[in-house]
Amino acid sequence: MIPSLFSAAHACLRAASPDEKLALTFATAEAFARGELSIDDDAPPPEPIRMPGRPERPTLVHPRDLPRRGFGNEEGRAAFIHSIAHIEFNAIDLAWDAIYRFRGMPPDYYADWAQVAHDEARHFTLLRTRLKEFGRDYGDYDAHNGLWEMTEKTAHSGLERMALVPRVLEARGLDVTPGMIVKLRQLGDHATADILELILREEIGHVAAGSRWFRWHCERAGVEPEATFRRLLVQYGRGVLYGPFNLEARGAAGFSEEELQALQSAVAELG
Repeated sequence: MIPSLFSAAHACLRAASPDEKLALTFATAEAFARGELSIDDDAPPPEPIRMPGRPERPTLVHPRDLPRRGFGNEEGRAAFIHSIAHIEFNAIDLAWDAIYRFRGMPPDYYADWAQVAHDEARHFTLLRTRLKEFGRDYGDYDAHNGLWEMTEKTAHSGLERMALVPRVLEARGLDVTPGMIVKLRQLGDHATADILELILREEIGHVAAGSRWFRWHCERAGVEPEATFRRLLVQYGRGVLYGPFNLEARGAAGFSEEELQALQSAVAELG
């Protein structure tokens, strides 16, 4: 009997240590790509969402309790790399939960998110290696849990998950990363800038997957995508939606002109 993709995704979610989560993620995504895991229609339903496996550190705090650090010294750059590594570590779990939680989707859906999980694990590995070059490791700085909190809020709806996690929270990286790359290159930190350039290129594809499956859900539900996206921005956007937006990158990631306008209107409306 071919092992179930859903069981394997759940094991990736439960893995607590970074090394275990990375090893399971790479193995699971690659096994699925080789056709060695089944999309099992008879698999047990997903368990209620809860915190995925995490190491004891980093300590999770409210975003306002994180110290603001500049790039101007080594400590500041190390803390910055850690913050991006934490986002990528969370993104591994976001991808696996999108697979584990939402059943009855087309095979391409599961292929997309397994590849995203693999990419995010690779991004985390690159950033963690760079962090170690600063004499630090993942867990040495506090972090926040904003990405997973939105994942919990959207656990009831694949449509809302695709609209809000890839296309709002993760897409924020498309907006802010280009400026970070410029600052890092000005400081001569080309090694970190090179990693961020790779991540930026690949994250456009990840957000595009969110756009693609958001529209799929809208078509299945018989709702209009642009109006639905506007409604969800107003419903969920306060405290998580910030401009300005990288319109070119977001356009490449599947945002329509109407949705780009809705993003800008929502920021103004939500204050």
